[in-house]
Amino acid sequence: MSFAKLSLKGRALKLLSQREHSRLELQRKLAEHVQEGDDLSAVLDELEKRGFISEQRVVESVIHSKAGRYGSARLLQELRSKGLDDELVRNASEQLRDTELQRAQEIWRKRFGEPPTDVKEKAKQLRFLASRGFSGAVASRVLRDAPYSGTDESDIPD
Repeated sequence: MSFAKLSLKGRALKLLSQREHSRLELQRKLAEHVQEGDDLSAVLDELEKRGFISEQRVVESVIHSKAGRYGSARLLQELRSKGLDDELVRNASEQLRDTELQRAQEIWRKRFGEPPTDVKEKAKQLRFLASRGFSGAVASRVLRDAPYSGTDESDIPD
């Protein structure tokens, strides 16, 4: 059966088989396929009741798949865009806070590996970390704690 001929429930299950989706995401994706007589809310209620839709699994999935590449700000923004419960997002924030510096250091190491040699390079590295969702304080600490090799740390301005 082609995707075009699937019922709303069939479409939802197909989407859920590919990755975790929040109720809001499914609602957005399925809205254009609602036909006369369809009750999207009832379909989503049933899937939620049967455990196919789980906000907690969505949070865990996003954190598991993206925490190694992004900072807390970016991850929390993504969770909020999925329409997840504020309490779940707050809990995720606390969980991410514990590993924020370590994740930022690893991302910086993979991308740069060496401390900046001048102000321009330092700004570039700080912008990179900020674009990944790390706070200015965390990004500054990563560069401050970077292992300097052959460069006098006092040569690089703060």
